[in-house]
Amino acid sequence: MTEMSEISFPRFIVLTGNYGSGKTELALNLAEQLKRDGKSVTLVDLDIVNPYFRSAEKREEMERAGIRMLAPTFAMTTVDIPALPAEIQSVFEVPCDHVIFDVGGDDTGAAALGRYYPSFQKYRGETVSLFVLNASRPLTQNADDVTDIASRISSRGRLGIDAIINNTNLADQTVPAMVEEGEKLARECAKRLGVEKVMTSGVRGVLDQCELNTPCFYMERKMVPEWMNI
Repeated sequence: MTEMSEISFPRFIVLTGNYGSGKTELALNLAEQLKRDGKSVTLVDLDIVNPYFRSAEKREEMERAGIRMLAPTFAMTTVDIPALPAEIQSVFEVPCDHVIFDVGGDDTGAAALGRYYPSFQKYRGETVSLFVLNASRPLTQNADDVTDIASRISSRGRLGIDAIINNTNLADQTVPAMVEEGEKLARECAKRLGVEKVMTSGVRGVLDQCELNTPCFYMERKMVPEWMNI
């Protein structure tokens, strides 16, 4: 089994997907993995829609690890409409080995990504756009729905999809068969969307029991709601 940690990622890594897909978990884990590899890393929270499960919640933890964090102004406050700070634009010009964009769910959230279309076009050869799929979540359990959402996000964000990441899980209730079915769905969606690459992410204890045909990235759960710790 090839691990995603063995894959060479380009300078800009964009994570999109529907609500509950696990983009933020993946963004945090990937940032830490790249930092452990000795790379300089900036994590950009572009989620202007969902006030919960956003990478900005882990700002202190990330910055202690040496990872630069950028987020919409007023994120994690009671202000309804956060603004995208001009500082975010600087990531395209300031030297950094890797910049990870955690984009808000659905096509509305992807509108924030579209704002940086000129910059992504300029650096398209140094960018990978990853669509994160959790086949256990509503609205992403069949190929028709997934391809519809993926197409709308891609169109609104003005950035094509380069790979699909199967992140199928139900937290502690995840079983290997669930992940394997998610991989099948991801491969079907990739075929429909004309995407060549499919990967899988999840916790080691589950992935090691799976029979998979895609590169895997082991993750630790970081965005656990307080009610799940009771």
